[in-house]
Amino acid sequence: MFNLISKVSAILVFVFVSSLSLAQNKIYIDVGAAKVKKSLVALPPFQYYGSQKNSEHLRAGQTLFNVVSNDLSVSSLFTFISQDAYLEDTTKVGLRPAPGAPNGFDFQSWKSIGTEFLIRGGYKVIGDKLNLEIYVYYVPQAKLVFGKTYEGPIFAARKMAHSFANDLVEKLTNKPGMFTTQMVVSRRNDGSHFKEIYVMDWDGQNERKITDHRTIATSPAWSPDGKKIAYSALLQRGRNQTRNWDLLTYELPTGKRWLVSTRKGNNTGAAFLPDGNNLLLTMTFKGNPDIFRLTGDGENYTQITFGPYNALNMEPAISADNSSIAFSSTRSGRPMIYTMNTDGSTMKRLTFAGVYNSSPAWSPDGKMIAFAGQDKGHFDIFVMKKDGTGLSRLTSARRTNGSWANNEDPSFSPDGRHIMFSSDRTGKYQIYIVNVDGTNERRITFDKNEYFRPKWSPFLQ
Repeated sequence: MFNLISKVSAILVFVFVSSLSLAQNKIYIDVGAAKVKKSLVALPPFQYYGSQKNSEHLRAGQTLFNVVSNDLSVSSLFTFISQDAYLEDTTKVGLRPAPGAPNGFDFQSWKSIGTEFLIRGGYKVIGDKLNLEIYVYYVPQAKLVFGKTYEGPIFAARKMAHSFANDLVEKLTNKPGMFTTQMVVSRRNDGSHFKEIYVMDWDGQNERKITDHRTIATSPAWSPDGKKIAYSALLQRGRNQTRNWDLLTYELPTGKRWLVSTRKGNNTGAAFLPDGNNLLLTMTFKGNPDIFRLTGDGENYTQITFGPYNALNMEPAISADNSSIAFSSTRSGRPMIYTMNTDGSTMKRLTFAGVYNSSPAWSPDGKMIAFAGQDKGHFDIFVMKKDGTGLSRLTSARRTNGSWANNEDPSFSPDGRHIMFSSDRTGKYQIYIVNVDGTNERRITFDKNEYFRPKWSPFLQ
């Protein structure tokens, strides 16, 4: 299945059909502002303009529209204008404006309802090929922002829609979109005692299972190029069939898998260093849970933490500039979040509140750290500046029985604007995302399985 999905990216063709009519580097939406103003966008249903259509064609068009609509909603950059407010019947006018295009739409009809951006799309299916032609207009100036044709297999409709959403966000903000990214997660299927590792699109679609150990596989981590995943699994080995928490790496393009560390005890909580080869992880083969740097083949290691006093040092996370490691430690008694230099020097305690703080995650720009903090019996997601100041709670939810839900395992999106996490508010752990300011929280997975330790991928090529 994974190879099939990989071929989609190779087959999908983007044909540039229209030059930018405004300055290419113009920023329409400043995502670096303290508070981003939402822009009014009109997104009429995509028109089918092929010679014939059937139910499969209509489903493909609905998929294109639904995915684009969801992506733009998640971006938190737009407020959608209700279709009831449209002054034109978009099924009776073309994708281009009048008077230049025959039967073109009228800019004035969109200006009068306050539209800032108008998206007009049409699609057709020829054989097994899907073609999406789409234009984005800046209505106040009656200008074309960009236009493209996206073409590929009909089963690649979701990929095409995500790619358009990426292009739109990049054109308007001059920052890359995150809609073609993925997540990796440990999942326990309904009725199973095992946990296996799955990769899926960031929105929970196109899942593929990459382990089948029939045991507990957990704590996956992406390599910086998105081509490898490290994870830990409780494996049986040896004549006496003893179990051990071993570290493995899986290579996505090839399906190759190898054992990295089988040292006695725990080999868990791995994080790739920015070079994509070396890793950080917690190992216990020396007795105490300490953080080590390990080469990608598992042969050589360097110990970074040394207790003290039998303290647990776990869950290392490396900043993108390779200058600082965030981790959780019991060296102060209760688990709290600390940072240190990559050689273990200049250790600093960042959190002092709560009874159990864990799972630190760096923002891509290295300015913020997210973590799961337990207070009054349940976990919530918090963010703070890298020096521990500016602490803010992002989540607060109750289960259906009224008790407080747990929200755990934060992971930043590669654009730094969203955080993914797991929550048991429905009774089973599902995946959610929330903006870094705590707004626009939404559920991603909707099933009877349980999801643990999600990690958002880096930007993928």
